[in-house]
Amino acid sequence: MASEDVARKTSDSAVSTIVNLAEEAKLASREGVRAPSHAFLSICKSLVAGGVAGGVSRTAVAPLERLKILLQVQNPHSIKYNGTMQGLKYIWGTEGFRGLFKGNGTNCARIVPNSAVKFFSYEQASRGILWLYRRQSGKEDAQLTPLLRLGAGACAGIIAMSATYPMDMVRGRLTVQTEKSPRQYRGIFHALSTVLKEEGPRALYRGWLPSVIGVIPYVGLNFAVYESLKDWLIKSKAFDLVEDNELSVTTRLACGAVAGTFGQTVAYPLDVIRRRMQMVGWRDASSVVTGDGKSKASLEYTGMVDAFRKTVRHEGFRALYKGLVPNSVKVVPSIAIAFVTYEAVKDVLGVEMRISD
Repeated sequence: MASEDVARKTSDSAVSTIVNLAEEAKLASREGVRAPSHAFLSICKSLVAGGVAGGVSRTAVAPLERLKILLQVQNPHSIKYNGTMQGLKYIWGTEGFRGLFKGNGTNCARIVPNSAVKFFSYEQASRGILWLYRRQSGKEDAQLTPLLRLGAGACAGIIAMSATYPMDMVRGRLTVQTEKSPRQYRGIFHALSTVLKEEGPRALYRGWLPSVIGVIPYVGLNFAVYESLKDWLIKSKAFDLVEDNELSVTTRLACGAVAGTFGQTVAYPLDVIRRRMQMVGWRDASSVVTGDGKSKASLEYTGMVDAFRKTVRHEGFRALYKGLVPNSVKVVPSIAIAFVTYEAVKDVLGVEMRISD
């Protein structure tokens, strides 16, 4: 737990640094200082665009998101879900249409503010890092490199994930439970209050450390690959995809798909470990019911390394990639839709700056 406290302090420090850099960048801007009301309105529009992008993209792939989590945490001695199509058919047959979207309300309640903070943080981090880079290099026309974009994306991911992590924790439990689960969480607030009462406040951040480590390559690569690929296509005019110095929606969707594939492949094992650590202490989870119907306590993990070690020892290295197929099918359209929706909503709202700018 000490390592998680240190990591939390590090993320808080990162937040302060980004905010300070962004403020200095604004003050140093040649355009002058904007009116407070205009700046506030611009921030609100950016947050709204990010929230809409997150809600739309996650709802579109909600059935695959639920199946991924069920595959990640299911009992290896009582297999119910053997693949993407079989898993979706099983959920449909046992729980109906609503079963495919179970936990999506909680997921959107988490992902909307998470996405809003993530996109806004990326914009602010990018501006702050670019200002600092220009000042240190002495080049007023310098642009962000892929590595600097990776850093900005990593900062944005850590800030957004930390701000909404308790929601992610209870969302995982709501997604896993079925009608036959002995324990039934009635909703977001009931799950939060129950975990707080029975397991303590630290339980809400169980699995936080692997999440922090995983979000760096995941969100960092998503932003870095998406922005760098778009920038390269526009500047090189490769494949004749550029019209009026802009890329079509289809091309931007393709860029988002490539970015999502890179990010999720690198970070997926950490996502599996995070999800398993979140289930520790929940002895009534459906995923830990044996074949004879008797409740069985899940494995106890003392930390992230111990979770990795026990997972590989008991289930093999492939267990770190359980649910990868439905996650891949989910991530590709999800990331693509999120990026394109974000830019489209900002256009509709009349925001001058987009992440590419």
